[in-house]
Amino acid sequence: MATRNTPVDNPVADKTSSFGKELADRASETRDSISDMARTATKKVDEGRSMAAERLEGVASAVQERVGELPGGQRVKELASAAADGLSTTADYVRTHDAKRMMADMETVVKNNPGPALLVAAVFGFVLGRALTRD
Repeated sequence: MATRNTPVDNPVADKTSSFGKELADRASETRDSISDMARTATKKVDEGRSMAAERLEGVASAVQERVGELPGGQRVKELASAAADGLSTTADYVRTHDAKRMMADMETVVKNNPGPALLVAAVFGFVLGRALTRD
């Protein structure tokens, strides 16, 4: 008795195949949508970089100008001056690095310092949660 190679109708296999194709299509659409959102967010960050750098530089200048007027001892003045220098350095960094580079740098910092990164994320989440739940 010879066997024939004829296709067998299998409604379960057809539905599974159809579901798999639909799932793959939706995953592709979602991936494209996320890519579009990431590009838009990156563009907005890049557009705001110069304004953020200018504001940081302005704050740094204001602090430097008023260091001599601060109450307290020499240590307070040194700390204020160091903070102003840090703000100025941050302004330069923001001005010279695009959003992709900043994200790559942030990933490196988080990978090299996972404990402090988790602590900062937890504090940020707590503060954000408190801010959103207040009446």
